[in-house]
Order: sequence, then C-alpha cells, then structure tokens
Amino acid sequence: MKFKNKLLSFLLLLSFIMPLNTYAYSKKIILGGNNVGIEVKTKGIIVVGFYPVNNTYIGRNAGLELGDKIIKIDSKKVNSIEDMINTINKSITDKKINITYLRKDKMLNTNLTLVKNNNIYKTGLYVKDQISGIGTLTYIDPETKIFGALGHEIVESNSNTKVEIKDGKIFKSSITGTTKSNNTKTGEKHAIFYDNEIYGKINANTNSGIFGIYTAKYNNDLIEVGTKDDIKLGKAFIKTVLEDNKVGTYEINILKINKENNTKNILFEIKDESLLNKTNGVIKGMSGSPIVQNNKIVGAVTHAIVNDNKKGYGIFITTMLEKGEN
Repeated sequence: MKFKNKLLSFLLLLSFIMPLNTYAYSKKIILGGNNVGIEVKTKGIIVVGFYPVNNTYIGRNAGLELGDKIIKIDSKKVNSIEDMINTINKSITDKKINITYLRKDKMLNTNLTLVKNNNIYKTGLYVKDQISGIGTLTYIDPETKIFGALGHEIVESNSNTKVEIKDGKIFKSSITGTTKSNNTKTGEKHAIFYDNEIYGKINANTNSGIFGIYTAKYNNDLIEVGTKDDIKLGKAFIKTVLEDNKVGTYEINILKINKENNTKNILFEIKDESLLNKTNGVIKGMSGSPIVQNNKIVGAVTHAIVNDNKKGYGIFITTMLEKGEN
C-alpha cells in the first residue's frame, strides 16, 4: 500500500511536468506576404543535364541520371563545383575518375572516362551546387524568430527532385513584372535581387515549406493563428506582392477543405479582378502567400492548377508552424 502511494505520487508529478502542448509556436504571429529572394546551397553537386563530347554522352554512358548527387571524386569529398573541378584536375592519371554519388538514399559508384578537348577535360555533365529563385514569406514567429515561406519544398527543375540543402538565405527582392498563366503553362513573377540585404538564414527544406531564423528587422503587427477547424468555405483573402514591394490583399473563395492531405489542404478560387487582370490566376512566386480568413491566418498558397488558372491549393498554417519547429 505504501509502495502504491509512492507510485501514484510519481505519476501525478509526471502529469505536472509533461508539456500540455507538443508544439510551442505562438498563438499570434507576424503576417507575411512580402516577396523574398531565395538561395540555397545543395548537399552534393546535382547532375542536371548531359552534353555530348565527340558525339558521345559520356556522363549518361557512365550510368549517371538527372538528380544524382556527386559527393566524392576518387574518394575525396567535394562540396562545390569548384571543389569538383580542382579535384578532377589533381586526380587525372589515366583520363578516368571514380565518382561516388547518391541516388535518393542509395550510395553508388561509377567510373567516368574523361575526354580532353582544347586542353580541358570534359565530363559530359551539367551540374549545380546552388539554386536561387523567388517566393513569398508566410510568417515570422515573434517568440522564436522562426520564419516559414513557400509552403512546399524547393525542387531542382531539370530533375524535379527535392533539394537537400547545406544552408541558404532569404533576402530582399523587388517585383518588376508578371507573366500571365494560360491553359498550358503557369505564369510567374519577375524580380530584381538584392542578395546583400539578407532577411534570414534557411536551415530546412521540407514538403511543407522552407524554414529558418529571421535576422532582419520586422514589424510587430500580429495576427491570430487559425486552426484547421477555424477554416470555413467561402470568402477569404491572400496577401502577395505584384509590384515593387507592395503587399496587396486579394479576395479568394475557399471551395474545399481537405484535412487528410499533407499539403493540398485548401482548394480556392481567385475572385479579385485586379489580380486576375495581372496574372490570370495563380503564378509562380505566389507560393507562401498567406491565406487570411476572419482576421486569422489559416494557410498559405502552394500550388497552381495549370488547366484551371483561377484555382489553386493551399496548406494549413498549423502544418507549416509545426514543421518549422522540427
């Protein structure tokens, strides 16, 4: 009996020290809508294409594929294209190099026979070690300084593979114009980059967005976080930039709510004529634009629908906030 009382006391103590909420994001956050430039450095050197050398695709013949990530040359780690070039130049003895690469989560090796052309050794490979673009800042948590943007992952466009990142940054950009969407192609924002004016450091690229720590100054205008149950069908608004750095507010209509999907949670249709006149629908660069309903932030724009330009998808804001803390 005495042992049972001690056990009960221990369990009661546990109940007091266990956190009541798994996630610690703030109930009120700073509303985004601002356009941001994005730059990430990749883990590994990504193969993004092949070119012929003496009419032979030597890179493809070595078994390499789009999206493969080169991590070693002749057993030496390479972290950038510059590393790769320097290592190749130092390693060549018989015009062959051994490449260690990742394909998804599998480590593989192959031998690549180089071809000398105009005193330069050709690999037959197009590669990347960083990716840049534009998107929209969704939120900043004023307590943790964590920011979220995009609402989806960064992918390498040639291979359509998710980018594993070493690090990255968001920075100032200014919208100079837009290309309209049509029935076969999604339009896009055009921007000037000011990559020396850094807003924050990116530390994660996930299917729910990119996340990191915001390091620049920001306003203190807070908006309440809306839960999945707060979202209703009907009128809502998105915040995004179509010119310079002016954040505009545009009416949408929420058509469907899907609580089961990981990212495509909110199906909406753009109703604002001024937005449609400029973009003809959802365009690239809008990803991350906050969705606001009843004075609460409830989600962010993520995907366009190519054959139905006025419609798009959004992710729940709570999903982004939870992922941003991990």
